[in-house]
Amino acid sequence: MILLSWIFLFIAGFLEVGWVVCLKYSEGFTKFWPSAGMVVSIVTSFLLLNLAIRYLPVGVSYAIWTGMGAAGAVIAGILLFNEPSNFMQIFFLALIIIGIVGISLISQH
Repeated sequence: MILLSWIFLFIAGFLEVGWVVCLKYSEGFTKFWPSAGMVVSIVTSFLLLNLAIRYLPVGVSYAIWTGMGAAGAVIAGILLFNEPSNFMQIFFLALIIIGIVGISLISQH
């Protein structure tokens, strides 16, 4: 069950990025499909996070979930929306990703 919880957690983290991207594409909720995608992504992300924290520590799970969402949103902004980036932004983004991987690797579960 622990492995499945980790899988749920990482899918939930990717869905965090999905809802942010859909939010941007919804243009203030004026476009139906991106708005619907956002709602589905948020609900599914929360449900999977809920399943994950049944067997994983809540602090570790939340840190990974939010870290994936934050890092993923920055990466999506750069790749999909041509948002500006610079060396320092990429450096600190790398630190977030290193933190996510580190927390995952040292977790007792």
